[in-house]
Amino acid sequence: MIIVKPDDNGIKQSVFALEKNQIVAYPTETVFGLAVNPFSEEAVKNLFQVKGRDENKPILLVIGNLKQLDEIVVSVSEKAKKYIDKYWPGPLSLVLPVAPTISKRITAGKEKVSVRWTSHPVAQRLTLEFGHAITSTSANRSGELPAKNISELPEGIAVVIESTFLGNSEVSTVFDPDTGEIFREGVIKKDELMKVLT
Repeated sequence: MIIVKPDDNGIKQSVFALEKNQIVAYPTETVFGLAVNPFSEEAVKNLFQVKGRDENKPILLVIGNLKQLDEIVVSVSEKAKKYIDKYWPGPLSLVLPVAPTISKRITAGKEKVSVRWTSHPVAQRLTLEFGHAITSTSANRSGELPAKNISELPEGIAVVIESTFLGNSEVSTVFDPDTGEIFREGVIKKDELMKVLT
């Protein structure tokens, strides 16, 4: 495990690890997240092994700009666009129709993927320098508490990006804008979501 700073060199080493299908731990708005290349079956398999995660559980993706969304979804409805305009970048994860290039493990074999435009400066820079979406699942073995510092990270991670900026906010809300289903109510509450379409 290599620990790097969130500077040019550290981001470069992290991107190199992602390109080699390795796992990178990086800071998010709440806890450390684990990044791999979601287009690589090998990388996603490594991620599930390190987490000990059930393959029936999907993995969230984060992007650094709207251009990266085009690679991972096949369409964005008018309803979805309203939520994107209001909440992105920010703590709303939208469930959208997935592109066939994404590993089936990411979606647990379903036809939709959960994606969020991250507002964390380090996470955002990592996605932009990598040039594609990355995974964003909490840095822990399944069933254990998410890591809030480096000493709590699980084994099997290639690179860790240090950061003093870990927020204590609630988790992101996970929402399907087309069906209205809320899969996880986080910092953005149901009442707020419903107001967008009225």
